[in-house]
Amino acid sequence: MSKEIITSNTGMPNPWKALWATAAIMFSAGLHPVAANAQADAPTDPQIVGIVSAANQIDINYAKLALSKTKDKQVKDFAQQMITDHSSVQKAVGDLAAKLHVTSVDSGSSNSLKTQAQQTMQKLQGLKGKAFDKAYVDNEVAYHQAVINATKTVLIPEAQNAELRSALQGAVPLFEGHLQHAQRVQSALDGGGKSGY
Repeated sequence: MSKEIITSNTGMPNPWKALWATAAIMFSAGLHPVAANAQADAPTDPQIVGIVSAANQIDINYAKLALSKTKDKQVKDFAQQMITDHSSVQKAVGDLAAKLHVTSVDSGSSNSLKTQAQQTMQKLQGLKGKAFDKAYVDNEVAYHQAVINATKTVLIPEAQNAELRSALQGAVPLFEGHLQHAQRVQSALDGGGKSGY
């Protein structure tokens, strides 16, 4: 397994850096069954749909929590974009799955994502103010890095249906845009940029 999955320095305080780096590596490993278990089979198209659906819903849930907790305009704007964009992707995935007669199937990867997301949500729910904002945005940076990597290195290569593969390829620039947006907000928060507090 490539060691490049999540190695960039996100500028997080040491306890958060360790937590999110671990979560991001687990996330990537969860989406890479061959790396997680040398005997495991590659994900099937129904499992890929399940993984994509789970990953989108997780980010929507994170964003809804952020909207309910933050007072920072940049964080609110980012969270609203995540809800809007990931809801659109979620609808597109559902429409494509229906068109292709593919029913979403849970897998070890999608179940692992959901379990990790519950743990992250619990940690985020326990924070408030600037500590919440920073943890949420740091998580979004790591999460999008992991999603982009897993999409490029696992989901796209393993997708058997050409339309599904094409849809995944088309989603990568959107996810990269989210990552760049999250990094800009992260930089502003780290630099003591304009805040709603």
